[in-house]
Order: sequence, then structure tokens, then C-alpha cells
Amino acid sequence: MRFKRELVRWRADFFTGLAVALPLVLTLAIVRWLFGTVSNVTDTLLFFVPRHITHGGGGSGQMLWYWSLAALLMAVALLAALGRFARYIIGRKIIEMVDRLMSRVPLLNKIYITIKQVNEAFSSKRSAFKKVALIEYPRRGCYSIVFITSENHPEAAAKIGRKAVGVFLPTTPNPTSGYLLVLPEDEVIPLDMSVAEGIKLIISLGAVVPDYKPLAGRRSRGTASFPRDAGRIGSPE
Repeated sequence: MRFKRELVRWRADFFTGLAVALPLVLTLAIVRWLFGTVSNVTDTLLFFVPRHITHGGGGSGQMLWYWSLAALLMAVALLAALGRFARYIIGRKIIEMVDRLMSRVPLLNKIYITIKQVNEAFSSKRSAFKKVALIEYPRRGCYSIVFITSENHPEAAAKIGRKAVGVFLPTTPNPTSGYLLVLPEDEVIPLDMSVAEGIKLIISLGAVVPDYKPLAGRRSRGTASFPRDAGRIGSPE
């Protein structure tokens, strides 16, 4: 009996320690992976420095970590310089010329345009996502997180006889793929969380849930009940 109690206690201690250490270990592992992935690109910026200086083993080994860090800092500085250059007229003209050139190259243009659209969709300045909302999908009583992309679809509204909005239903954990849906406005329930919090929620498989504190006098919209009138984007007609 004592052996079993000690075994149960050891098991509880083990899982407690695992719960404490796992976030730290995973964070360090992800940072190391990101640094290694980025350094594979940025290390090439030091092509002008002799290899026997930047690499161990007289040039035959891997690049020394402080040289990789220097290459990463150089990449950051170059990106900042590119951003400053893009603010001037001549910079914008050159960027537009490169953009047109990449858009005309077969095969490359498909990749380039797709990446550019995704980048613009998640850009803080030109975000395609206006708000986070809920829709009843894939069945009644089951709700999915969506991003409102357009609050007015005139033709769709004319066809269905109700104001229509466009929403993007993302897949998880990759929010860059999903489905574009056009729904009646009263079937979309806006949420108070920011777009960034919504993206974190999708990427984390629902594990990172933002805090929610209802304002005084506001009717709660919990999982037990989603009143339709409270879910309208605009004011009721």
C-alpha cells in the first residue's frame, strides 16, 4: 500500500513538473528553431567575410553563433532601410516596377501574388479582417469563429432581401486558408475580441482564449444563449 501511495505521489509530482517545464522548453525550442531557420537565410549576407573567420573548424564547420547574430541584425537593418527607401517617390517607383515584373513571370507570379495577398490580409495597415464574429456553423447550436471582411454586399442583399455581410471562415491552426461566406447580417454575431486575438485563438487550436469582461449594462452573450438581436452588426431597421 505504501508503495502504491508513493507511486501515485511520484506520478502527480512528475506531471506537475512537466506542466511547469513544458511551456519553457517549448518556447526555447521554438525560438531556437526560428533562429536556425532565419539564420539559414541571413547567414548569406556575410558572404564578404572570409569563411575561416565566420565558421568554426577553420572554415569547415558551422557558422559561429555570434556571426549568425550579426547577420540577423544586419538583415533587420537592411529591412528598416528598405522601408525608409520605400517612403520616397523613387523607392515606390522601383518597388512598383519590381512588382509588375514579378507579376508577369510565369509560375513565379502565382506564388508571388498569393504571398502578397496573404501579407496584405494580415497587415495591420491594410487588414482585410475588420472584426471577429460568430456564425452558426456547421450545424445549429454549434458556433464557429469567423472574420468579417465586408459589411455590405449590395447584390447579395438584393437577391436575398436582407442586408448581407462577407465573412472569412478560417481553418485551424492555419488561418490563411478557409472559406469565404456571404451571410445575412442578423446571422453574424460580432465579438469584442480584436482581430489579433482572434488569429491567436485560431492558431492555438482554441487554447489561447482572450479575457472577456462584459461592460456594465451589456447583456451577456454566453455559450448558453446567443440572442439574434444582440448579434446584429448594424442597428436594426
